[in-house]
Amino acid sequence: MPLYKTIASPPGCAVYIWKVTEPEATLAKGIELNPHCRERYDGMRSEIHRRGFLSIRHLMAEAGYTDADLYYDTAGKPHLHDGTHISITHSFDFTGIIVSKSLEVGIDIEKQRDKILRVAHRFTPLHEYHTLANEDALIRKLTMVWGAKESLYKIMAIHGLSFLNHICIDDFDMESGMSQGRVQYEGQRSDFQTHFLEFEGYTCAYAIREEP
Repeated sequence: MPLYKTIASPPGCAVYIWKVTEPEATLAKGIELNPHCRERYDGMRSEIHRRGFLSIRHLMAEAGYTDADLYYDTAGKPHLHDGTHISITHSFDFTGIIVSKSLEVGIDIEKQRDKILRVAHRFTPLHEYHTLANEDALIRKLTMVWGAKESLYKIMAIHGLSFLNHICIDDFDMESGMSQGRVQYEGQRSDFQTHFLEFEGYTCAYAIREEP
């Protein structure tokens, strides 16, 4: 399947999402990997991971980039050589990227699963969710919060940053599709816009660093 969804998100950000249905050989056509990415790809034992990896290169092409434009820093954070900010995500059947010319961005896609109920206490204060009507609503909102925090974590790329203690997502109405987030770490505060969308049992969250 080609491009699943594109979202233009001001100021100057774009989100691209792919639904991975093609066989690996089809996704590999026309894709040239730089040496670092080729080594990563060749080391992947899971076919679904390899297919996701290749689909991300098709998303990059949609944004006007090739694998040669991509590099990773020592923290494992992706960058583009022209200075455009990029973040990458994959989860089962879906992959996504977000790019921004001026502001730092992060993205995460998660499958909505009841597993999140067992680990929620590790990343968010559970007493904040007492008003939700049922378990399905709780799973949806917790998945949104996790995705938003993961997006902020990807932007910050700081080893030791705690989802529970250092990253906060303001309470929000799930139907609004947005909230505010912040990271407070070692006396420094960073603020972000966070956005959410849901499709086919998945949640995509993305974050944009607010200008000072």
